[in-house]
Amino acid sequence: MPKCQPEFQDRFKSLFEQSGMCMANLDSGLRLREANSDFLRQLDRKPQDSYGRSFLALLHRSVRTTVERELSALVTNQRERFTGHIVATRRDGTLLPGKMTAVAVSDPKGDVDTVLVLVMPSSRQGGAAASASLKVQLRPMDARILEGVAAGDSTVKLASSLFMSRGGVEYRVTALLRLLRVSNRPALISKAHSLGLFNIETWPPKVHPEFVES
Repeated sequence: MPKCQPEFQDRFKSLFEQSGMCMANLDSGLRLREANSDFLRQLDRKPQDSYGRSFLALLHRSVRTTVERELSALVTNQRERFTGHIVATRRDGTLLPGKMTAVAVSDPKGDVDTVLVLVMPSSRQGGAAASASLKVQLRPMDARILEGVAAGDSTVKLASSLFMSRGGVEYRVTALLRLLRVSNRPALISKAHSLGLFNIETWPPKVHPEFVES
């Protein structure tokens, strides 16, 4: 828990446990020091297999580099707050997209002692990651088409670069819409991002190899 005056510790503990948000405390090494019941339930974790573990290990690899950079900036007092989108990974491998806010908490000497993390999952229906439970494996050509759509390429440009007919491109785009259960291209890309299919560190977007059939 962050350093507090004794008379406020019980009050803070109550807020931490009963806030209705996913909350966790990280130490200066970005290891999970403590988490409330909502955080553990959403990620399907238990204290005994989570505390002392790297927080980054709970995230999908597509967001780890960005989150590590931002949290490290908090620990070194380069900034006080970070807000951004993340994708967490549950124990069964399903993905949990959400929005995270992290705040640095300093000790009396001014050194960062704790990073307080607040996570609001994108989907909280029944406490389950409903949309994230979709398992996706793409054929290599479908992955290339998804990357092109994410980069804003037209059907004509995709057909030319992939040596396909325009009808062939449209057929595969339609198949991707059905696979991800969406109705149009913008929703397709939004859903793909929420599922962690893209490496957010690259541009144009690239689908992670783990989602592509070998």
